Amino acid sequence: MEAEGDFSFAIISDLTGGERERIFEVAVAQINHFEPRFVLSVGDLIEGGTEDTLQLKMEWEYFDERVNKLEKPFFHLGGNHDLTNPAMKRFWNSRYGPTYYHFVYNEVLFLMLDSEDYEQKRMMEIYEARAKALKMIDGELEGEYTDSEYYHMEERKTGSLGTEQRIYFEQVLKNNPQVEWTFVLMHKPLWKNQKLEEWSKLEAILGKRNHTVINGHYHSFSHEKKGTNSYIMLGTTGGAQNTEDPNSFDHITWVKMNKGVPTMSHIRMDGILNEEGKIPLNGDTLSFQAYKPLLTP
Repeated sequence: MEAEGDFSFAIISDLTGGERERIFEVAVAQINHFEPRFVLSVGDLIEGGTEDTLQLKMEWEYFDERVNKLEKPFFHLGGNHDLTNPAMKRFWNSRYGPTYYHFVYNEVLFLMLDSEDYEQKRMMEIYEARAKALKMIDGELEGEYTDSEYYHMEERKTGSLGTEQRIYFEQVLKNNPQVEWTFVLMHKPLWKNQKLEEWSKLEAILGKRNHTVINGHYHSFSHEKKGTNSYIMLGTTGGAQNTEDPNSFDHITWVKMNKGVPTMSHIRMDGILNEEGKIPLNGDTLSFQAYKPLLTP
């Protein structure tokens, strides 16, 4: 029984970059079973990476068709697959609104960051370098992916945060000084780039309050502390996996707020079974063999 003001919410991680069939559908069914107040994302919701608006429309409609089966509100957040180029950002704006935003629920502040925040010229440079790198992976161009320009870009690993976005969130933090906890969600780990001045400025303000930073992108779970605050990289919720990485697993993150303090549980999806000992899927069930992650490059 939750006390007044207490609540729970769920977080999903990457489901693309080589999505494995039906895993996300399982996650939706499992989340519905637990009945959170709402569900958050850390991005990479479609394969994306295109300027073709018809393709984007098809991919987003497919995602929304599936996520709309959640019985509670869902908060979109974009990753590099969702916001790869200016055309994709414009498509996002027209469909979902701003690529970064915030909200407050029961004295808890949620900051939803856009880690693909580049000037347009730089964004196109990254997009074009990424396209060449993908052609190397597919064998359409000679060369090794690890030798490509894109592979060595810092933005590929940690993203970027622009001045306008930093000012927006600074003002949000100043306007909400009395919240009990602050959650900061992003796709790429901005906090891993020590040279990113805009993030350093924002983090300096965050450091004075209780907060938790959560991101995806690497498809491998990890946790570390900065002072008393947790910085967490999530695994996957259907995205491509490195089968040799023991921290690359499908999970749902469950957060219970109790008197303003979070308790977090990372629930592996292959451990959530119905009363028959099977994995539920909207009235149907999946066997473990059908669920088993597929090898992906």
